[in-house]
Amino acid sequence: MLLCCDHMTNKDEIHEIIIAYEDVVLGIERKALEGIKGRAYGGIIRSGKGKLVESIAKQLVSLAWEKLDGEPHRLEIPEVRSTFKIPIKKEYVEKVKSDIIKDYIKKKMDEYYYPLSPDVQVLIDGKLAMVIECKAYTENAMLKRVLVDFALLKHLFPDVIPVLLQLESQLGGDYSELNKVTYGSPSTHTLFSYFSIDLNIITLLKGERRVDRPIHKKEFFKPLTREGLENAIDTICELLIPFRQNTFRTDSLNKFM
Repeated sequence: MLLCCDHMTNKDEIHEIIIAYEDVVLGIERKALEGIKGRAYGGIIRSGKGKLVESIAKQLVSLAWEKLDGEPHRLEIPEVRSTFKIPIKKEYVEKVKSDIIKDYIKKKMDEYYYPLSPDVQVLIDGKLAMVIECKAYTENAMLKRVLVDFALLKHLFPDVIPVLLQLESQLGGDYSELNKVTYGSPSTHTLFSYFSIDLNIITLLKGERRVDRPIHKKEFFKPLTREGLENAIDTICELLIPFRQNTFRTDSLNKFM
């Protein structure tokens, strides 16, 4: 049993998450069909689900920290995401064949970076502890991008915990079965083998995603269950256990922004 499971999760807040999920998902198509100036139907659907998952992620982290008896003032989940600057590698610059281009880059090294802004950024004691990528669903082509982003972020924050939170899974295997132990899928594990990233994948809805059965349509709606949310909270809770004691230290965020 997880160390953080001795305490009951706030059931009222879990109920509120479920109600909010139902209101948003079942209301997405109506809003999309009504039309929003300049926005295509599919874009409205994607935007609605994406923001929903981010909101759920923040609530789950707060509930997990509470379940750990973590001091509230130590946890911060910024509403405005920070953008981190992934710097160009000096080794790469030295290998540039053209001396003209190499010298040009060296004169402007501060301008050569890749901006990265994870969906949900969890700070403990003012330091980045966990980052969560939020998806309505994920398939393996999308997972490649997620792994690359986390690999880049690890260069700045080696100890940060990477999490992928998805409503539905299209990764194959048993990611959509919501079992306590997930064996994954052959293609997903193969991708993992090429990255030094211990990615934690959390799925909220049971059943593999099907393109022809979108959950925002009433006939294909999938319920978000208390059990599924509590399992997600327990997973996040376990990941945050090392930060329960006020001993977490890492580099300041400021120099990477």
